[in-house]
Amino acid sequence: MEREGEERRPAMGEERRGPRERMVFSAAQLIRQGGVAATGMREVAAHAGAPRGSLQHYFPGGKEQLVDEAVGWAGRYAGRRIARFLAGLAEPTPSGLFAAMAAQWTDEYTADGFGAGCPLAAATVECAAAGGSTRQAVAAAFTTWRTPLAEALAGLGVPMARADSLATLMISTLEGAILMSRAAQDVRPLTTAVQELGPLLDAAVLVRGGPPH
Repeated sequence: MEREGEERRPAMGEERRGPRERMVFSAAQLIRQGGVAATGMREVAAHAGAPRGSLQHYFPGGKEQLVDEAVGWAGRYAGRRIARFLAGLAEPTPSGLFAAMAAQWTDEYTADGFGAGCPLAAATVECAAAGGSTRQAVAAAFTTWRTPLAEALAGLGVPMARADSLATLMISTLEGAILMSRAAQDVRPLTTAVQELGPLLDAAVLVRGGPPH
């Protein structure tokens, strides 16, 4: 997910992000730091620099609506990152793509510590048992992330029949490694996941129309 420091240096065109969009972004950042329960509407407004009275205007469904939109934003952001990761690889491979996905977290944890995780994971832990709209929003967000990842794997030569399942494996492995790294205050679960999963991912690539190598 996007780090708070990245938002403070917005790309061209992002300076015009309105208060509603800022509050959705801020909610995602606060959820990844403290979870859903600890993310209050007042804190979101303060973090976003938005008038407190605008919350009811933009989010008539209250906190639940804001959280749902925040996790939706997180899923879209993760999905968009896939193309950026691929563009940064000199020789794109499935293992290289997964390494890039993990590197955003190892870089963050090395630079800033282990205070924040994935907002999708945080929302799932707190809301999955409730059966409300947030659980559905998180499930949809994971799909929004998984779909472009599977398409990227297919573009790298993985048969489409396996691409979706491997995308699921990549995301679930990454999320687990993030949790373990935060618990241990150590990036080794992330680096180990890259080392061990990489060969399996590359082995799924078809070579000149033949079977996976």
